[in-house]
Order: sequence, then structure tokens, then C-alpha cells
Amino acid sequence: MRDEGTRLRAAASHGTIFSMSPELIAILAVGVALAGVILAARRDLRGEMHDLRKEIHDLRDRMAAVERGQAELRERLARLEGLLDGLREAVAGRRTEAAE
Repeated sequence: MRDEGTRLRAAASHGTIFSMSPELIAILAVGVALAGVILAARRDLRGEMHDLRKEIHDLRDRMAAVERGQAELRERLARLEGLLDGLREAVAGRRTEAAE
């Protein structure tokens, strides 16, 4: 009696097992190559996504800083408008006193 390994080796040597046509070998080689390309592209895509997320985060930080600056400018403008209103009232008051 032969064991299983001996029987498989004997069948392989006679070409009954593991006999693949050149076309099938080529198809398998192309499949393996495509899998490699897909994996490499996926890895590159992950890197690009990481970079994009970092850029988006940086842009959000910059937008927040701009919004803070705008709020500060609005406050300053409001103070200046108040001073300008006071100046207008003072000038208008002097004009009415000078007219009388």
C-alpha cells in the first residue's frame, strides 16, 4: 500500500494532477499581477486620503482663525461706529449753537 503523498507524487509525475496549460498559467499570472497592482493602488490611495484629511483639518483651523479675526474686526468697527456717531452729534450740536 502506498501512502497519500506517494500516490500524489506518482500522479503528478504522470501529468494527471497539476497539469496546467500555458494559457491557464498566463491567466493566473495576470490575475496575480492585477492583485498586486490593486493592492499597491489601495496603499497609495490610503496615503492620499491621510494627506487630504490632514489638509482639511489644517484648512478648518485656518478658517476658525479667520472667523475669530472677523469677529474681532466687527467689534472694533462697532466701537468706531459708536465714536463716529458721538462725533456727528457733537458736530451737529455745535452747528445748531452757532446758528442760534
